[in-house]
Amino acid sequence: MNDYLSVRIDLSPVTPDITDLAAAFLADVGFESFEPDDKGLTAYIRASEDGTELARQAFFDFPIEVKADISSEFIEGEDWNAEWEKNYFKPILIDDLCVVHSTFHKDVPEAKYDIVIDPKMAFGTGHHDTTSQMMRHILSLSLEGKSVIDVGTGTGILAFLAKMRGASDVTVIEIDRPAFDNAVDNAVLNNCDVRFIHGDAESLKEITQADFLFANINRNIILEDLEKYAAALKPEGVMLLSGFYDKDIDMILKKATEFDLFETGRLISDSSWTALKLQKK
Repeated sequence: MNDYLSVRIDLSPVTPDITDLAAAFLADVGFESFEPDDKGLTAYIRASEDGTELARQAFFDFPIEVKADISSEFIEGEDWNAEWEKNYFKPILIDDLCVVHSTFHKDVPEAKYDIVIDPKMAFGTGHHDTTSQMMRHILSLSLEGKSVIDVGTGTGILAFLAKMRGASDVTVIEIDRPAFDNAVDNAVLNNCDVRFIHGDAESLKEITQADFLFANINRNIILEDLEKYAAALKPEGVMLLSGFYDKDIDMILKKATEFDLFETGRLISDSSWTALKLQKK
């Protein structure tokens, strides 16, 4: 098990939008998971990193003037699931069609699609706007007999939903080893037969073009790897992208046109997180 630092960041002023933006900036410097609250947020990063200094760096170019009080605490790896159970992860119901819960939850609502996630340190339980928006897009797609690639799968939640909705061939890619191992474990919990690749977007060269490609990562990685995503998609294939704000839409769509991708839909949350649906010509 990997040890982590729990980095506490109290913000002033603090609003849901500010904590969401802080999480995005912290993710850009290496933080993996976040627990927002009414005073700020707690962010988690490998204990091998200087989490306190990286958190300070995240606020150097912060677009809003805020005061950030930062402190950190060491957490042994084996304590992480207990932290999720005690503090954060609760069952979530998406559009009355899909319920996401963990093995320790009781009184779970019934839904057509039941996904079990023991998240450990991986991102993606359905609680964050980006994950739930991607799931809503997936629930609207016709996936029966189709092929799917999920880049940066995290817990594997999007891949499992695609498989449950009838996708015949699902490949997941994850560069982070603990997240990769977590997704493998979660696949067993959900009895989902998916192909796992430990790697980054370069691994797409090894895969036959797919009907659908999902990437819930962040703006910078999406912009850097969009050409690789497009190359991995069949003509008329559909791409779902999230992990960025509505202010980033124009930048991403401009890049997408370079690779014959055009927008066919979008979801924007109250906190401005966005999930785009694109189609390849």
